[in-house]
Amino acid sequence: MASGPDMEDQALPESSATCKSSEDTITDEHVCKSELSNGSSEGGQTGSDKEQVDIKIVYNKSKFDVKVSLDDTGASLKSLIHTLTGVPPAMQKVMYKGLLREDQTLREMKVTSGAKIMVVGSTLNDVLAVNTPKESSPEASRSEEPKKEPLCQQKLHRKVLDKGKPDDIMVGIIGMKERLPTVPLSGMFNKSGGKVRLTFKLEQDQLWIGTKERTEKIPMGSIKNIVSEPIEEHDGYQMMAFQLGPTEASYYWVYWVPAQYVDAIKDTVLGKWQYF
Repeated sequence: MASGPDMEDQALPESSATCKSSEDTITDEHVCKSELSNGSSEGGQTGSDKEQVDIKIVYNKSKFDVKVSLDDTGASLKSLIHTLTGVPPAMQKVMYKGLLREDQTLREMKVTSGAKIMVVGSTLNDVLAVNTPKESSPEASRSEEPKKEPLCQQKLHRKVLDKGKPDDIMVGIIGMKERLPTVPLSGMFNKSGGKVRLTFKLEQDQLWIGTKERTEKIPMGSIKNIVSEPIEEHDGYQMMAFQLGPTEASYYWVYWVPAQYVDAIKDTVLGKWQYF
């Protein structure tokens, strides 16, 4: 019996996902299935003919098991992640063997069954909650202004900065933004005055902070914030702190960071959503 034209010719949506929580077995883990279909194409290929793989999407403490087509692009995957996590695509940092490229297909990225996709980012509500200024009276604001002191003038930092610029520090360039170099940033000081180097391991989504004594391997997603400020009378260099815990007491200070890499460091560690 022939089907009516209204039902036969109607195409399914390009992408849909259903998700349910596996509460009886794994806490904070969701099992999802993405069903992709483009309907009947000119060559007769349907969504069921496409090669699909099972991948795991990890966001904070949540894990999503998803079936996707290898012909999907990075942009399509970000849309699916938006559906699952609530993080808009423009505010996502998606990691699979480095930063995800939106214009490539999963096949071109060599995604295989069982691959783990790491996601870092915040929802719009999270960003608005952080950036919403607290109400204060004009009088209170004026009274606080004189108390502000440049970080480089504070006693905590002066004892390191007074040692002078390291001889082997990389050249700093003011007024320029560059990508992170392929080699570690080295020759800088920490708050103890010891030499420190920063290595950005994108495939592991880790920041390695190395000193003469040891190397700390820190997941980028655990870094809460980064603050930086130019060093007075030393154009081209800044001091920078990585917040490793819930309060400012957890700041890890690094001095003599070349200014041209400051924005690239923040973008790599925090993700573009930090600048929304």
